[in-house]
Amino acid sequence: MQTLKIGTRGSPLALAQAHETRARLMQAHGLPEQAFEVIAISTSGDRIQDRPLSEAGGKGLFTKEIEEALLDGRIDIAVHSSKDMPTVLPDGLELTTFLPREDARDAFISKRVKRIADLPHGATVGSSSLRRQALLRRMRPDFKVVIFRGNVQTRLRKLDEGVAEGTILAYAGLKRLGLEHVVTDLMPLADFPPAPGQGAIGIETRVGDRDVERMLAAIHHVPTGQALTCERAFLAALDGSCRTPIAGHATVLGEKLSFDGLIISPDGTESHEVRLEGEAADAAEIGLDAARTVRARAGAKFFDGWA
Repeated sequence: MQTLKIGTRGSPLALAQAHETRARLMQAHGLPEQAFEVIAISTSGDRIQDRPLSEAGGKGLFTKEIEEALLDGRIDIAVHSSKDMPTVLPDGLELTTFLPREDARDAFISKRVKRIADLPHGATVGSSSLRRQALLRRMRPDFKVVIFRGNVQTRLRKLDEGVAEGTILAYAGLKRLGLEHVVTDLMPLADFPPAPGQGAIGIETRVGDRDVERMLAAIHHVPTGQALTCERAFLAALDGSCRTPIAGHATVLGEKLSFDGLIISPDGTESHEVRLEGEAADAAEIGLDAARTVRARAGAKFFDGWA
């Protein structure tokens, strides 16, 4: 039996996502664990800890080395956090499969208070995400927002060390790590919308690898795929990257899709929102229409300096 090689980052969360993928494939095809090999690959994004990713090169820093391994055949599939995926993939690669989406909300964590609103005036809140930083500043302009890099465990340790009085992390990642108990409060989607792709595991493959495609088809979750198609279309039309504070979340119920999108200035002082609904089969067009709508509302000057 040929072993399917699953490529992933080496963080505990990335490995948990790769193991979930392996477990679903084992169940779907009646295969033993030995039929799969999880291969951890160090990425530039993991190694760069001294500055924001927006200054170092953006989302591609979390995927470059893994995609190189996929292209040269060292791995057969790549498992990613969908929110970390650039909208433009290398030639010869494609995102073909999405696992059922976890809860897309952000989670507030603090050792001092129960709710983010209870933090004192001028409190320090840590985050590495420009979207979260901008939303925090919109919510509480008095916050001192500091860069919080590292994996989940590293960020939680920084809280213990008093580097910040609170932080925001993806609830989905905490659940996958069995760390729900550290969550102080959950941020409402309406007030604190997630990043496009948040909570969804995406699987990248080589274009034309039919054997792998057939194998993955058994674990693909169609509604999540439709939602992500919409969100990634929205992001792509706005040139979304780690340098751009953009939120977007699509939900699919039956044949219908609803999408909420937001663009916000890095300082949180100006934001523009859009909500569109339509047929789930038209997911990409809904995302594009949403991007056109929010661009028109914001005006050209809003995007000055984003790139």
